[in-house]
Amino acid sequence: MSEFTDLIARAVNPAMSRAEREAVYGVVKQAVERLQTRDGLSPDDPRIAFQQHLVEETIRNVEADIARFVSLEKLERAHSVQMAAEKV
Repeated sequence: MSEFTDLIARAVNPAMSRAEREAVYGVVKQAVERLQTRDGLSPDDPRIAFQQHLVEETIRNVEADIARFVSLEKLERAHSVQMAAEKV
């Protein structure tokens, strides 16, 4: 699953708007559904629910990483401003 997470993380970036990231996630979900269809999984197959859960969990993890990255950038900028202000 790590490769899958890496793939999604490379497809999105913090500079993207939430709507742009949601569009990427939509494509990922469609791709997983196509793979499930290709593999001949029936709609009631428990593997489908499990795979969908993993996709959603991966998306949540990527979004958490993006939020953490953005927060750290804001903290670094605020710290820089504070340090510059103290030098004056």
